Amino acid sequence: MMQLRANMDWMLKDLASSVPYTRQVVVLSSDGLRMAQYGADTDAADRLAAACAGLQSLAAAVAAEFPHSNGTMRLVVIEINGGFFYLMAAGAGAYLAVLADEGVDAGLMGQRMRDLVARIGEHLSSPPRNDGQAT
Repeated sequence: MMQLRANMDWMLKDLASSVPYTRQVVVLSSDGLRMAQYGADTDAADRLAAACAGLQSLAAAVAAEFPHSNGTMRLVVIEINGGFFYLMAAGAGAYLAVLADEGVDAGLMGQRMRDLVARIGEHLSSPPRNDGQAT
């Protein structure tokens, strides 16, 4: 597990380095637990992960309103005064979240996030929890 975590941290750093204006990258489970991070302290990453859990749930509820959707959220982008927030599905029960400043190239960010998910998506999967324990 330690080796996987080191690999994810390196890949998150690579994403941040390859897209100018990236502030923070977090991998989280669907229940809002931080799995890996780059660019912020642990408390900030934990807050972002917790907020993302609620956001992905809202996105899934909206997706359910589309007649041919399976209710799965793939990507959420929010433009905020001062920057952008991205949340992308990254494997079963896992998500990739990015905060970026205003100058970010949105197309490049989306491409790099998709590339990262494609490379390591199976490693980002988070097994369902049963009474707080991974199954």
